[in-house]
Amino acid sequence: MEPKPDFRIGYGYDVHALAKGLPLRLGGVDIPHEKGCIAHSDGDIAIHALCDALLGAAAMGDIGAHFPDTSEEFAGIDSTLLLERTAMLLRDAGYRVGNADITIAMQRPKLRPHIDEMRNVLAKKMGISIDRVSVKATTTERLGFEGREEGVSAHAAVLIFRA
Repeated sequence: MEPKPDFRIGYGYDVHALAKGLPLRLGGVDIPHEKGCIAHSDGDIAIHALCDALLGAAAMGDIGAHFPDTSEEFAGIDSTLLLERTAMLLRDAGYRVGNADITIAMQRPKLRPHIDEMRNVLAKKMGISIDRVSVKATTTERLGFEGREEGVSAHAAVLIFRA
């Protein structure tokens, strides 16, 4: 009897407040803007949501369990390093990433000019081809904390499978 495929779906969400004078980094890309995320790390909510989705799909906890925001080791860390480590944890557990789909909600700036670069960075850090990574951006039509430009949020969904 042939073994059954082991496919798993994960979902992640992250949110950070915005403040003037801080750098804005999303999907591993520096975005010119007058505001950036208030965070212990670099505040890359797209990567944080993606890491949570990947870890959740493998039932390996969440990003805070692996990379706590109380640890000096992770203060100001480039979140692409967290994504690399997350991908390695999954590979070590016998999983591969099938695909990832990320949505960033932010009123300004327009993110479309940066999406292809984000997809490229995320694909490289996970060790998969770019056609397996989707990044989308949306506004909230000036509603809620994103619409008032007080913060930014990201949602991520992933499919992983046992290699």
